Amino acid sequence: MKTYFRILRYVKPYKKHLVLSIVSTIIFAILNGASVYLTIPLLSTLFQENSTLPQTEQVTGITVKPNEQLVKKNSNTQNNFHAETEAGNDSPKFIPEWLSKIANGITKGFKDFILRGTVENVLLKISLLILFAYLGKNIFGYLQAYFLAYVEQGVIKDIRDEAYSHLHKLPMSYFKKERTGNLISRITNDVTVVQSSVSVVFLNMIREPLTIIVFVGIALSISPKLTLFSFVLLPFSIGIIVWIGLKLRKQSSKIQAKLADITTVLHETITGVKVVKAFGMEQYEMNKFKAQTYNFFRMVLRMIRLRNAAGPITEFLSVAVGVVIIYYGGRLVLEQHVLKASEFLGFLLAIFQLMPPIKELGSLNNRIQESSAAGERIFEILDTKPNIVDADNAVEVNDFKNGIKFENVSFKYDDSEELILNNINFAAEKGEIIALVGSSGAGKTTLSELLPRFYDPTGGRIVLDERDIQEIKIDSLRKLMGIVTQETILFNETVRKNIAYGLDDYPVEKIIEVAKAANAHDFILGLPKGYDTVIGERGTKLSGGQRQRISIARALLKNPPIMIFDEATSSLDNESEVLVQEAIERLMEDRTTFVIAHRLSTIKNADRILVLDKGEIVQEGRHEELLKDVGGIYKKLYELQFRTMS
Repeated sequence: MKTYFRILRYVKPYKKHLVLSIVSTIIFAILNGASVYLTIPLLSTLFQENSTLPQTEQVTGITVKPNEQLVKKNSNTQNNFHAETEAGNDSPKFIPEWLSKIANGITKGFKDFILRGTVENVLLKISLLILFAYLGKNIFGYLQAYFLAYVEQGVIKDIRDEAYSHLHKLPMSYFKKERTGNLISRITNDVTVVQSSVSVVFLNMIREPLTIIVFVGIALSISPKLTLFSFVLLPFSIGIIVWIGLKLRKQSSKIQAKLADITTVLHETITGVKVVKAFGMEQYEMNKFKAQTYNFFRMVLRMIRLRNAAGPITEFLSVAVGVVIIYYGGRLVLEQHVLKASEFLGFLLAIFQLMPPIKELGSLNNRIQESSAAGERIFEILDTKPNIVDADNAVEVNDFKNGIKFENVSFKYDDSEELILNNINFAAEKGEIIALVGSSGAGKTTLSELLPRFYDPTGGRIVLDERDIQEIKIDSLRKLMGIVTQETILFNETVRKNIAYGLDDYPVEKIIEVAKAANAHDFILGLPKGYDTVIGERGTKLSGGQRQRISIARALLKNPPIMIFDEATSSLDNESEVLVQEAIERLMEDRTTFVIAHRLSTIKNADRILVLDKGEIVQEGRHEELLKDVGGIYKKLYELQFRTMS
């Protein structure tokens, strides 16, 4: 329940609508009870239990009103009826005397109004009251459902928005550990489970208890003894309902985890569809997916069996209570004459009106358990604290003036004992091009990711303009940097919006200018709608070289003083490489640049080359200088990777 109460905290912004819903619910419950309670005087009139009520006389087809003597007689018998009613329906001793007097006063006034006049008048008044009671009940039932739906949808929207916003605050290390499909499942599937549960709970949590209170009150007013007898089996049925709910919570948690597995397989297959087809692994992937869906199918059936058992069990127990009540109450009417037949029928209607809300409350517990299981998975995201945060004394930095220093920088991942970087020391002056070279796993990419604080060093520090970057606000630090990676990330938007990413209403002239500098303008004009062409998810409608040039245009428009290139040309063909390399060279002008590359042209033009091996800088110098070191790693890399390009 702790998790579910946490979900309910999101109701606060919508308390106005919640109050309106509660008011509508109270009126609905009262009118619902009134519509049933009115059956007692209706049945009493139809059964002629008050035999002294005047009758209309039929004379040659003409209705004649009773004479004054009969009306007077009716008045006297009404008083007798009230006296009998009050005597036969003493309030139970545990009800306070003042409350009993108020209830008796209301009952007496109601009966004085209803039972005044002829039988036809009484019947008409009761019929009209029943009509208005049902009309009001349905109007306020609609208002209650609408206001609660507003609250429910608002709560779900806020939870989903908060989870998505929190994801953006989490460090890169979190996304390396978590599966993409699992995160997507939590924000979509799990929130949907919470939504369906909250919908039912918000509708029933207020209405059903109020309905139960109203009908229990009606039953108590008719016969306290028979009412108390009716609830003998209630604790037993509640125990069964709670047990089923706990089982459902465990099963629901397993189902959400399995659904995340299905989402992960689906995401991996769709994103890697080219590899699947290239290796002819369609059948393998289908079998893997079918295995996951079959396990999910079995789990869902198991939960459905449990969930569907709750309703019939609750209903059977309610009917069992009802049968005993009918037998016991029937004896009170037939043998002991404690109750009138109309009162007993009214009592039965009130008791059986309790069945639907009790049944709903039974499913309510199950829904709460399912919602709590899904909520726990969502709150796991929200409870994950980002370890890359602004320091208390962090300052805003708007420009880059001097240079960057790595001072004794070391780094390892949280779950690893092995150092990825070990005691890195170097300085990059403003406007200098630094190339990072080394074999796979040497730590090149990790080093570049420390600069924008995707990760923080586990030892040493990085200094920008004589200030530790951990003392700079993260947003302002990253605004100083542009990053172009081998895996170009574009969005399912137009070319123009991808270039001007994050910039609203940016002048088209500037976008065209940077596109020309990135050698992208000509191919963009050849697209169906030019700059307004939607390029598909991850830019799938474009070639690798075209995507890379749009990425470079995006970086140019941002115009950062610091650039990071992570093997930006390694996956391109020769023609695309030439165009992209030209764009990169324009982008590097007058900027401090860090280049991770295997391409000779970029390496040759670097002011300094840092050669990494096993997380350490083992060589440093310009291209020509490093080639002279015959036994050095750079010479070996050059011969292996660059010989064919020289």
